[in-house]
Amino acid sequence: MEMPLVDHLEELRQRVLSSLLAVVVSALLCLLAVKPLVRLLEAPASGIHFLQLAPGEFLFVSLKVAGYAGLTLALPYVLFQALAFVLPGLTRREGRLIAPAVAGSAILFFVGLAFAWWALVPAALGFLVSYGADVVEPLWSIERYLDFVLLLMLATGLAFQLPVLQLLLGVLGLVRWRTMLGAWRWVILSSALAGAVLTPSTDPITMLLLAGAITALFLIGVGLVALAESVRPETP
Repeated sequence: MEMPLVDHLEELRQRVLSSLLAVVVSALLCLLAVKPLVRLLEAPASGIHFLQLAPGEFLFVSLKVAGYAGLTLALPYVLFQALAFVLPGLTRREGRLIAPAVAGSAILFFVGLAFAWWALVPAALGFLVSYGADVVEPLWSIERYLDFVLLLMLATGLAFQLPVLQLLLGVLGLVRWRTMLGAWRWVILSSALAGAVLTPSTDPITMLLLAGAITALFLIGVGLVALAESVRPETP
């Protein structure tokens, strides 16, 4: 028996409110530990002195860091709520496709955050600190620095969603792996442009690392689509 539209809307409202509550609670918990979080984010910039350039700047920085951290911690629960709402209305085949794709998307997002933290942020800071170090002394605004780090990590996490998008397109039969692979020249060009756009700094090292990671993710996505095509029975 199909659920009435009013019940669907009520369920959606409850799940949205539950997800928002989870984000708010996670952000409040992160706010209680915001100073260790800020020190952790400052770690890659060892030897740099950070300044508060305006009254209340660190307060707004604390709220921003807690918000990002709370959203990240609550992401699995938010995705669970989205799946719980969507899956009952899908066919069994669609459910077998969507659920692993959403789980893989969350995993790749966290992998992207880790990649940005361990590779991109140190590379970018190393270049920016060393360039002109004999001319100027680096004294950075804490707000500008954290905006740089958080934006770079968020952009990298989003860029790591590429294989999931490719797999969905391949499984749905919209694009085949040979067609994807045949566009490798455009992918390299697009990766270079994405590396330039997504990185908040202008240093070439960070852009090259991100562009290389996007290209590698594209090739992984091509391999996943090829694997999916090999195990999927041919349809007339």
